[in-house]
Amino acid sequence: MLRVGLSSFTYSWEVGLSTHPHPNRLSATGLVERASELGVGVVQIADNLPLHELSRPDLEQLSELARSLEVSIEVGTRGIGDKNLDQYLDIAEIVGSPIVRVVVDNRTDQPTPSEVIERLRPHATKFTDRKVRLAIENHDRFLVEHLVKIVTQLGDWTGICLDTVNSFAALEPPAMVIEALAPHAINLHIKDFAVVRADHHMGFSIEGRPVGGGQLEVAQLLRTVTTHGDVASGIIELWTPPNDDVVETIRTESAWALESLTYLRDVHGLA
Repeated sequence: MLRVGLSSFTYSWEVGLSTHPHPNRLSATGLVERASELGVGVVQIADNLPLHELSRPDLEQLSELARSLEVSIEVGTRGIGDKNLDQYLDIAEIVGSPIVRVVVDNRTDQPTPSEVIERLRPHATKFTDRKVRLAIENHDRFLVEHLVKIVTQLGDWTGICLDTVNSFAALEPPAMVIEALAPHAINLHIKDFAVVRADHHMGFSIEGRPVGGGQLEVAQLLRTVTTHGDVASGIIELWTPPNDDVVETIRTESAWALESLTYLRDVHGLA
């Protein structure tokens, strides 16, 4: 059964944004403890809460805490440089993560699909030997046809981290993206949204919503993904809009997380 999970991108404002700093940031330890308090058995700690900034003893302590609380950790990063991938493969092994979720692009590097394949291919043996899979996220500019080509050519040590909203940036709608990428998905980001016409009627904006409160067809998403049977966790991610006060924004974010979790459990029976 698909397990529902929380992410450092469930609580983006509380983890901290450079544009909206605050003194009481949510840490990796705090995220694991919160998951346990909410009865959630998996967390994804991604690039907004970078694990490579922790020492090995700190990572081992985090792993031990998670095991004691019966919370599984998935790791995530950004960028496909050799050093970064090797580093996160080590981190995945330390904390017991079955995947390294990766966003290909960073601020200084936006490789073509062919360059992605060329750079990642030498990592196949390392990931395979350590029984960790690379989950490549559909993030912004990549078309689904390019993502499918990447994982097909690289082989089954890779797969897709399927995000339900990101591909709007490539002008591809969720229903099409889900149908095309679900057969290759090994990880899932459940992110709800609403397309809203501007008050002046000159254009639209895409806004986040708690899961179940927007336009994402959640039931169809879960049917499509679970049909293929290779996704173990559905991670709640939120695009919580900011209020004037960051503390109030964090309260809203926390409420949306709980609302999303309750919806997925009560309506769709996720554990």
